[in-house]
Amino acid sequence: MKKELAAKYDHKAVEDGRYDKWVRAGYFTAGDKSKDPFTIVIPPPNVTGILHLGHAWDNTLQDIICRYKRMKGYDVLYLPGMDHAGIATQAKVDARLKSEGISRYDIGREKFLDRAWEWKEEYASTIRKQWAKLGNSLDYSRERFTMDEGFNKAVRHVFVTLYNEGLIYRGWRIINWDPEARTALSNIEVIYQ
Repeated sequence: MKKELAAKYDHKAVEDGRYDKWVRAGYFTAGDKSKDPFTIVIPPPNVTGILHLGHAWDNTLQDIICRYKRMKGYDVLYLPGMDHAGIATQAKVDARLKSEGISRYDIGREKFLDRAWEWKEEYASTIRKQWAKLGNSLDYSRERFTMDEGFNKAVRHVFVTLYNEGLIYRGWRIINWDPEARTALSNIEVIYQ
């Protein structure tokens, strides 16, 4: 029986379900202690939106390196993760609430945090789907988020240590202030007029 090749490549017929099968089979899961380790931590995209062409370019190059290292016999951990982007995410959630005719002050801190976590899950889900479309060989079993308990603990430890060593301090300074969000801003977040 002779099988004809299609005149054009049909990516849907070829790729449909394949990535999910690879992830379920554990092809991208690290942990083989008999091999030398190699790790790339994906620069965590912010959960303020979706991936753009720059992410696709950067992640594809990293994935090429990871796949090459796997073929060379390394135990590769290509670690996925996302950044909470605190003030930027707060601004996005504030804008969504505003479009609904309410503010974070109307609903209170706990309900606002619930809405922020809903936002995170919505955009994290979209980002994971985009990574899957790119075919990135990520170890999802170790995915991290910058608000994970371990990260928070580590950051607090570092700041307390630096404070105790006198390397950082609290003092009165002129700062950039966002009167709507009622928070400090970095210099790169300021729009000068």
